[in-house]
Amino acid sequence: MTDTDFPIQKGQNRGNWIRLRTLILLRWGAITGQLSALLVAAEVYHLTLPYGLCFFVVGISVIGNLVASVIFPESKRLTEAENLLMVLFDLLQLGLLLYLTGGLHNPFSILIVGPVTVSAVALTARSSLFVGSTAIVLVTLLSEFHLSLRTEDGNVLEVAELFLFGNWLAIVIAVIFLGIYSRWIATEMHSMSDALQATQMALAREQKLTDLGGVVAAAAHELGTPLATIKLTSAELIDELDDQPELQEDARLIRDQADRCRDILRSMGRAGKDDLHMRQAPLSTVIEEAAEPHRERGKLIHFTHGDGSDLPPAILRQPELIHGLRNLVQNAVDFANGNVWVDSSWDETEISVRIMDDGPGYSPTVLGRIGDPFMRRRRMASDGHARPEYEGMGLGLFIAKTLLERTGAELTFANGSDDALDSPEIETERTGAIVEVTWPRRKIDVPAGEASQPLGENIPIR
Repeated sequence: MTDTDFPIQKGQNRGNWIRLRTLILLRWGAITGQLSALLVAAEVYHLTLPYGLCFFVVGISVIGNLVASVIFPESKRLTEAENLLMVLFDLLQLGLLLYLTGGLHNPFSILIVGPVTVSAVALTARSSLFVGSTAIVLVTLLSEFHLSLRTEDGNVLEVAELFLFGNWLAIVIAVIFLGIYSRWIATEMHSMSDALQATQMALAREQKLTDLGGVVAAAAHELGTPLATIKLTSAELIDELDDQPELQEDARLIRDQADRCRDILRSMGRAGKDDLHMRQAPLSTVIEEAAEPHRERGKLIHFTHGDGSDLPPAILRQPELIHGLRNLVQNAVDFANGNVWVDSSWDETEISVRIMDDGPGYSPTVLGRIGDPFMRRRRMASDGHARPEYEGMGLGLFIAKTLLERTGAELTFANGSDDALDSPEIETERTGAIVEVTWPRRKIDVPAGEASQPLGENIPIR
């Protein structure tokens, strides 16, 4: 399962998803706060400020919002460049307002962190870095160049040099820390969202294949009787038309075409499911069906089902289970040198499937993070070459882990040389990666499965 199997939108494209209306509403909130602060400074504290210029700077934002609201539709979504310009405009407007009102001596100077946080969440890393750098340069300039805050009596309001430096340092650290923190959290959320989207697409595809197989098998079942009747009747006509060779040839053609229809339906039915009865199947059958697409890829897949003392249990044929196991087998085949082992075991309370290979195994540095979406690294063979036709192991294993956990499974990842699994002794050649999938038997066992349904009556296709 490669990352390119699913056409999902990655996090770097989300800068184009933000509506203009959202930024306009946020700016109206900022404008309201700025006007309120200026009015309180004038009417309550009677500070001497260049109010004309201050209201002019705020008015620029008001005009920009009104123009954007009138010209563009409410549903307009901004491009990455447009979003960057909007954030830079807000940053520079706030910087100019701080210049007119005391620079870093103004306690509201901490608000310069706001546009940086917005850019870290909404824009690309390059755009976020640019906005953050601009904010740091702006704060540095404001520490030296600004109009002083003065009271009604003409006294200058300013903090001591030590506190001014501390204020500058605190804002710079806040810009860097909050920018990185917001970017990190946003990236995690975007990656998880993309991976879950791909998981849903994988499950939907597996469900469609399962449903299509059921339809094919049902069609083969229902068409079997009329085709048999056609073949029997054509055989009788062949015997009765010995004196009419032309008609006898037509009867042979009808019989041959009926045989051809039977063969086509039979071959299609092999890829499908055996009607309603295949809502359940033996554990060994489900495992081998999941591994079937990877048996002809040049690696030997060895199956061992139990200890041979009893028959495998019948389990529910859930698309999540089959697709999850298939991804795990694919990962083992991709990394194996020549052999993959798939062992199943069961007792009265649990059903387990262990998938092993003779490849290089998982790197110890990522072993604890396996199952995270879009993780890229796995230990390579000694020649340093990655195995072909594989983009990354993160998304495929995430999908497998997510789908199997939905069926009630618990997954454990380890290497053949590790003692991480409390399991029977592993053969010496099985030195690669190990994945053990364990279900409580009541989750997938047919007699007690929580998702089990009565088979019901087969309904003819009309």
